[in-house]
This record gives sequence, C-alpha cells and structure tokens, in this order.
Amino acid sequence: MGRIYLTTPIYYVNDVPHVGHAFTTINTDAVARWHRLLGDEVHFLTGTDEHGLKVQRSAEELGRTPIEHADITSARFGEAWELLNISNDDFIRTTEPRHHDSVQALMQRIYDNGHIYLDTYEGTYCVSCEAYYSDDDLIDGDHCPVHKRPVEHMVEENYFFRLSAFEQPLLDWFAAFPDNVTPEGYRNEALGLLRQGLDDLSISRTSIDWGVPLPWDDAHVFYVWYDALINYATAVGFGADPERFAHWWPHTHHLMAKDIIRFHIIYWPAMLLAAGIEPLPTYHVHGYLLLGGEKMSKTGLNNVSPADMVDAFGVDGFRYALLRDNSFGPDSDFSYEALLARYNTDLANTFGNLLQRVTTIVQKSCGGVGPKPQEASPLRALAETAYEETAAAWERVQPAQALDATWRLVRDTNEYLQEHEPWKLEPGKELDAIMGDALEVLRIVAILGSPAIPAGAVEAWRRLGLEGSPLDQRLPAAAGWGQYRGGLDVVKGDPLFPRLKG
Repeated sequence: MGRIYLTTPIYYVNDVPHVGHAFTTINTDAVARWHRLLGDEVHFLTGTDEHGLKVQRSAEELGRTPIEHADITSARFGEAWELLNISNDDFIRTTEPRHHDSVQALMQRIYDNGHIYLDTYEGTYCVSCEAYYSDDDLIDGDHCPVHKRPVEHMVEENYFFRLSAFEQPLLDWFAAFPDNVTPEGYRNEALGLLRQGLDDLSISRTSIDWGVPLPWDDAHVFYVWYDALINYATAVGFGADPERFAHWWPHTHHLMAKDIIRFHIIYWPAMLLAAGIEPLPTYHVHGYLLLGGEKMSKTGLNNVSPADMVDAFGVDGFRYALLRDNSFGPDSDFSYEALLARYNTDLANTFGNLLQRVTTIVQKSCGGVGPKPQEASPLRALAETAYEETAAAWERVQPAQALDATWRLVRDTNEYLQEHEPWKLEPGKELDAIMGDALEVLRIVAILGSPAIPAGAVEAWRRLGLEGSPLDQRLPAAAGWGQYRGGLDVVKGDPLFPRLKG
C-alpha cells in the first residue's frame, strides 16, 4: 500500500466558484479516488485563501468586515464541492487558528535561519493578482499582464525573503528529480523562470492589517501569497503535530493551473528549503479552460457556474465530460456543445447503452439471472489491456487518457454484442456465454470508471446484482477477469445516462 497527499490550490474568496476551479478540483478528486482503489492511504486537501488587500477592499465596498466576506464566499466553494461529489478529506481556510499558528511557525524558522531581512520596497502592484510586477512585465507601461488593469505604485517598508540564495539549490533539485513537474512543458517553463535568475521577494505589508502578523514584528502582516502557500503544510500538522507532518509530507502532490507556476514551483520550494523542510513536493500542472479564447475568471466576466453544468448534465455527466474532453496539461476550449457531444457519445450511447442492452437481455432471456463469463472470452485480453493502459494514465495524472482507455473496452464490448446479436438468440449456453462476458466487462468498467462517475458506477454495480460497492474494490486484483460469479439477480432500470438534446 502506498501513500499520497493531494492538494488543489486554495481558491481566493474574492471570486466565486466557476468551471475553471471545478476542473482542477474534479481532476484532483478523480486522482484521489483512483489511489483509494489501489488501496493507497490518501489525504486530499482543498480550501480557500482569505487574506489580502483585495479581500479587504471588496469587503469594505460591500459594507462587510473581511471575515464576513470570507465566510460567505468560502461557504460557496464548500457547497460547490459538495454538489460535485468531491471527496476531500479536509477543507482549509487561511483564517483558521491552526493556519495562523503554522504560518508563524514556518516563517519564524526561515527568519531564524537568516533568510529574511528588512528593507524598503518601491514598485508596481496589481491588487487583483496580489502580486508585484517589474516594469518589463507590464503592458503599455502601467497595466497588469494578467488582468489588463492599471497597477498601483507602492512604497513601503517590507521584510524580504532572500530568494536569490536558493537559485542553485533549486537548480540542483530540478537536476536530481526529472519528474518533479509534469507535464514536461511546464517543467521547462519553471526551469526557464529559474534560469533567468531570482530576485529577493517582499513578504510583508504594513498598509493593511487583514492577514497573519509577523511573529517577530507585529506591525507587519504576511503578504497573502506566502501566507497562502503554507496551507499545504498546515493541513498535515506542521507546527502542531510533527509525527503527522512526517507521515504525509514526503508524499505531497500539488495539482494546479499554469498561472501560479512561479509562486508554487519557485517561491514555495525555496521557502521550504529555507525552513529546512524536505523532500520538496511533486507538481502536476494544467492549462486554462478557454471560453471564447479567454481564460475563465470573474474579472473576465465569462465565468460558468458548476451548478449550471450540473443542471444540464447531472453530477456524473458533468464530471465525466469535463474530465474526458479536456486533457490535463494544455489549454483547452470549453463549450456546452463539446460537453453535450461527449456526454451523449460516451455515457448515453456507449456505457449507458451497454448497461441497458445487457440488463434487458438478461431479464428477457436469462430469467433475470446473470450468467458467468467465459474464462477464454475474446474480451479477456481487451480487458487486461484496458486495465494496464488505464492504470498507467492515472499514474501519469492524465485522467482524460485513463478514461479513454477504459471506454475503449466499453466500445469493444458493444461491437462484440453487435457481432454476436444475442437479442436474436434463444436461451442457452451460447447466450449465457455472451451475456456473462458483457456483465464481467460492466463489472470491471464500474470499478475503473468510478473516479469519474462515482454515483453512476455504484448504480451500475447494483443493477448487476453485485454486493458492496465498486468504490470499495482493490486494484489490480479487482480488475482480474472472471470475478462476476454468475447466479446474481440482474436489475433493469431506466437509462442510467439518458440521451440529451442540445
């Protein structure tokens, strides 16, 4: 049995949940569910980032205190993840006392190690990004490259983190761990940022008080990013439970979008090294979901609510279509039409059709009792290949490829039925053999597909007459051919994934 600690980014409470957030979270959830099938010990974290100037200003504009504003928006993220059947083990908020204590403990360690000093910062700042930019980064001299909005000029006494001291240690880390960032294109991007050279970073503010105070100088609060990054350590006991931290931290995998590479893959590892914390995390990065060619965001006014997608496709339908139609890696175009086509093709016409067809024939021609599969079935080798390719893709954190491998087995089985036409056969050994094979494929697919369609997999399992749940099976043993033992009561129901019209 292995162990894995999976995280999403913590989402900023000045935004509301949109499909871009859902994409990262559903992918992480699916990976967590796969590892549970393997019997791995899993800890899955998500949450909200609640400090900073942007939150403080937004709260003031709405006549709220910052914590009131954070409470309202954080709850919306929690509700969205509950709606989408996200199986997180923890939901962290950066306003929690446990996080306050962890931030102070980790940053005090960095300070005590001599990597933080006091100086004056003068430069440009984007409130929406909560980030400083150099003049070379700006568009038209004074606009943020991300939000296309005017930046603000800041002059402030700050504490600085000696990031420049960690340029070579980070290069050494990249050299020693060739799989520290996947896919490789994003690893190359992070390495390119590193090779440009590292400047020291401002890590504190005196102009606001909505944040975690510095333990050695409470006139300052930590700049929001450095507070936020530490959530990953907080959630597994840093500063409070050393044994728990040692149990989980060596198995950390951060899943995230490409826009936060610099903060997560340069700044955060450097902070960890400065605090004397190793090993460093592994990273899995994806591109943007594009709507009309633009990244989804609140400020872009093109956000799509996960609740609207659930209304259209159901929870499992949306989860599957989003995972299967948008690869984890490159930018991809998001559209209702593409999700509809994927839903109808893979769920309604392929998996749902196979389940409906098989349970109907078993009811009609086998007395409602499922036969055993053939030991030497022509589908056996296909099932074994499907498992191998599915497992390999999940290991690479490529859910779309994993689902494609699983669904090839469903398509092959539908073709097998088309070739043998069991609906034309009289009850007997030939019919039983074909139906047993198809039932065994459905059993295997219910397990392999459950990270994407957990509720649908459970219902398919029930209709096959199987005990327990596909979610509780253990791979690879459970994917072995021949475990549908026959003699089980098979239930025909309404279409599991009814075909949808545009």
